[in-house]
Amino acid sequence: MSKVRTGSRLHREAIAAAGLRLLDDTGLDGLTMRAVAAALDVQAPALYWHIRNKQELLDAMAERIFVAVADGVHAPAAGDDWMRWSADVVRRLRRELLRHRDGARVLAGTDVSHPAVHGVIELTLRTLTDAGFGARQAARAFPTLLHYTIGFTIEEQARAGEAYPENPYEPERMAQTIDPARFPLTAATIGDMFDPDTDAAFDEGLQLILTGMAALLPADS
Repeated sequence: MSKVRTGSRLHREAIAAAGLRLLDDTGLDGLTMRAVAAALDVQAPALYWHIRNKQELLDAMAERIFVAVADGVHAPAAGDDWMRWSADVVRRLRRELLRHRDGARVLAGTDVSHPAVHGVIELTLRTLTDAGFGARQAARAFPTLLHYTIGFTIEEQARAGEAYPENPYEPERMAQTIDPARFPLTAATIGDMFDPDTDAAFDEGLQLILTGMAALLPADS
């Protein structure tokens, strides 16, 4: 990875951007404050004026990811329904997470309090309550959609198998580990559970959630 000479331009956003570039090269397990400092061509102590530790680095990186997501999220257009709008938002989040190696692991569990994040939450709550959900239902629905998207994408990225000498998630290799006499349903459906067409698998799971949400709406909504 090439170094970026920053001079007086060293700041939180530049450090987060360098962290994401390094993440793409090394993955989350290889990401360290020292490595980010080296990529920025500064000494590690210089970072601590802006980022106190690795957790704050991850927070800043997650914020940068979510701000990129929020930049394309707008209120529903006329005639757009809440299910389609919600699906578009979480698909946008997944695409942004997939742009970075281990991007979903970075976002999971981080503290992101940027106004852009609050804006997406507000739009989601407004869209759901306008559709007829109660405020509490909408408040429960947003993290359900968020956590599904992050969790699915963590698994999706892990199934690249980069932590293993040989990828154990390859369908043929997984099938060989299952005794069909003892676990016939598992053996018969393992290809569906770990479908390499992750876009289709994500959308099917998302549809399950959205359909369950729709069942909670009042009959007149």
